[in-house]
Amino acid sequence: MALGPFYVAEKLRGGNGMRGVALFMRHGETAWNREGRVMGRNPIELDAEGRAQVTASIPFARLLKPELIVTSPLARARQSAEIIAAGVGSVPMAEDPQLSEVLYGRWEGMVYDDLIHDADYLNYRDHPLDTPTPGGETIAQVQSRGVEAVRRAVGDNNDKRILFVSHGDIIRTILCYFMRLELAHFRRIRVDNAAFSGFQLVGDFAEMKFLNLMPDPDRALVVPFLSKKSE
Repeated sequence: MALGPFYVAEKLRGGNGMRGVALFMRHGETAWNREGRVMGRNPIELDAEGRAQVTASIPFARLLKPELIVTSPLARARQSAEIIAAGVGSVPMAEDPQLSEVLYGRWEGMVYDDLIHDADYLNYRDHPLDTPTPGGETIAQVQSRGVEAVRRAVGDNNDKRILFVSHGDIIRTILCYFMRLELAHFRRIRVDNAAFSGFQLVGDFAEMKFLNLMPDPDRALVVPFLSKKSE
C-alpha cells in the first residue's frame, strides 16, 4: 500500500495539544444568496429553500454524530444550526461571534454589477490579504479570528466532534489554514450552502476527511449566481 497513511497514522496516534474532529457547515441559502447580494452582518434569515437545504442535510449530519455545535450568531447561521441540532437530537449549542461573516461595511446589500465599478472592491479583489474591506477587515484578520474560534473550542472539548456553522469566506480561510494552503488562494475552495467539510485534528496536524459534501452534489458544478447583465 501507499506510505502516506503510515505517516498520517503516526501523527493521529501521537502528538500533544488539542485533539478532536472539527466539522464545518455553511448556513443554508437565503434570497440574498440567490441574488448574489453581499450579506455581511445583515440579519438575513433563511427562506423556505434554505431551510429545505439544511433539512436535507440532517441524515448526513446524523452520521457525523456531532457532540457540540458552535455557530455564528447571525440569524441565517443560527437557524441552520438549530435545524441540525433538532434533527440530530440533544446536541448542545453555543455561539461564537468570531465565526461571524466578514465585516463588509458599505458593500453590504450590493450586487456584483455594483461592485465591479467600485475602486475599493477592485483593489480588495486583487489584494485581499492586506486590503481591508470598508468594514475594516483584511481576509488575513478574518482567518485569524476564525482559526482562534476553532482552536479554542477543540482545545476546550478534547476528543469531541464539533460542528462549526458559519459563512462562506470564513470557512474557506479556516480550511486553508488547516490544509496549509496559501491564504491568497482561499477563493479556489468551493463552499456551498448547507455543505459539510471536516478535519481530524491532533496538535498541529490536521487530516482532511471530506470537503463540501452535500445531498445534491450537482449543485457544486453550478455558477453561484448570474449578474443581471449576464442573464
